[in-house]
Amino acid sequence: MGIWGNIFSASFLYTVIRVSTPLIFASLSSLIARKAGVTNITIDSTMLMSALTGVLVSAFTGSLWLALFCGMLVGITMGIFMGYFHIMMNTNMILTGVAINTFTNGAVVMILYAFTGDKGSSSMIKSLGVPGVDIPLLKNIPVLGEILSGHNIFTYVAFLLVIVVWFLMYRTPLGLRIRAVGENSSAARSVGENPTKIKLIALGLSGFFASLGGMYLSMGNMQVFIVGMTSSRGFIGVAADAMGRGNPVGAMLASLLFGCANAVGNVLQINSFSTDVVMAIPYVVSIVGIIVYSAREKQRRESRIKRAIAEAERMQS
Repeated sequence: MGIWGNIFSASFLYTVIRVSTPLIFASLSSLIARKAGVTNITIDSTMLMSALTGVLVSAFTGSLWLALFCGMLVGITMGIFMGYFHIMMNTNMILTGVAINTFTNGAVVMILYAFTGDKGSSSMIKSLGVPGVDIPLLKNIPVLGEILSGHNIFTYVAFLLVIVVWFLMYRTPLGLRIRAVGENSSAARSVGENPTKIKLIALGLSGFFASLGGMYLSMGNMQVFIVGMTSSRGFIGVAADAMGRGNPVGAMLASLLFGCANAVGNVLQINSFSTDVVMAIPYVVSIVGIIVYSAREKQRRESRIKRAIAEAERMQS
């Protein structure tokens, strides 16, 4: 089967959904933080730390639920930790994120070595994993069943959370407060809201979603932790959120686009293409996507300005 035969197949679409799962979690994480007016660039390091936490806790306690809980707790803590320095200590958002990322990349190696004696992976210990699920009835449908059934539980949770986040942001008081603070914190404060508290809540939620993406990598897609296994998916998630223009459904579609690029890279690798070229594809698509998004936003801004000028001239005449 050639390249096109591999791409136009049910297994390719299955792979797209599988590799898009951590990107969906990361894009939702970015979306919630950005709605509160904070660009969270610690998503990737949060995913990495939660991935390690889930593996270690499951290996040493034998409890999958405790491992998931601890992984999520670490994600929430890291989100609030960033919020403490940026919002309450008034540090620069980007520099704070860079500092946390740098610290985390070193800390995971130190912690991994302390518990396993290995600086590269957790293969020396046996950890637990979250299983896949065959959906009744759907799994028996030709082609469609091959694409949609048999995924890891994390994958179905990711798509479900797209709906949950949309409902949270546009149909609940908390979502309204988060958006209000993100758009104008001074105005929100003037009507009795506490912008600091709301931003911390948003960053806690951001860390929660990032933790799910990290644990999917080490407990769903694989059952082992590998240093650097996030492969900058957190940053790609930020790009997906930007392309989705702050809409959960748009962020999901952008994540699927990047997942498709990743799946194409896998197909090319199978067909003996250069590994360096294959590994660069998702990042090239991310850059192109951001360029296209920026160009469209510039056109929209120019159109709004032209309409405002035309309206002002019409009123003067």
